[in-house]
Order: sequence, then C-alpha cells, then structure tokens
Amino acid sequence: MKTLFVSYRVTDLDRSLAFYTALGYVELGRVEAGEAGHLVILSFPDEPSASLELVHRPADGPVEVGTGFDHLAIQTDTLTDTLDHLTAAGLTPGPTQYPGGPDGPKTSWLTDPDGYRIELVEWPLGHAAGITAADFA
Repeated sequence: MKTLFVSYRVTDLDRSLAFYTALGYVELGRVEAGEAGHLVILSFPDEPSASLELVHRPADGPVEVGTGFDHLAIQTDTLTDTLDHLTAAGLTPGPTQYPGGPDGPKTSWLTDPDGYRIELVEWPLGHAAGITAADFA
C-alpha cells in the first residue's frame, strides 16, 4: 500500500486555490459534485500523480481550525529560494529554523487561508528524500 494524497476541506475554493498555486502546486483536474461539494486535485509539477485534494462544501460552512489535523510537510530543494519565491508571490513564510541543529534539516512554516499549517523542509546534503527508518537508528 501507499499514501495517495492528503485531502482537506477549504472555506473558499478560489482563495485556497490561489494560495496553493502560489506555493507551486498545479491543478490536475476538478470534480464538480453539486451540493455534495467540489474537489480540486493538485500536484507539484515534478510529481507523477496527485498529492493534494482541496474539498469545498459550501453547505458545511467555514472550516474550523484545530479539528485534529496538525500539518502538511513539503520537501524543497533549496529552502532559501523557496522562501524568496513565496514572498514574491505575496505569501508570508516564517523564518528559517534548524530543529535538528545546524547539521539537520532547515524548515520554515506557512499557514494557508483556512489556518492549515505547512512545514517546508530542506534536507541536508546527502540525506535521503523524506523520513526513513534510518532517521531513527
């Protein structure tokens, strides 16, 4: 088995889509389900398949922050370049942090229009893409 994508509900589909395309996602497709909601499927340009689904159900009202979802983590090749790009696109990423010390990953945090937190991660040179069992050895 493998994870297909993360899906979460948004209050304003156009506002959220503008945010996530500024972050670098591209739209793969939409499913219009009438009163049942509207889905927009996204991925980063280099990804082979979907990685994020935005769900808009106007009848459910606004999204309530703090319902159990903690954050979405996104890997970036160069955090400094990513932060510059996001700032130029009108987004407000937080400062660079070093949660594993100076030789560990670099991170920054961003919050989407519905309050979902996003962690941007640049792994140190030579680190495998993503977290593996080796990180806990």
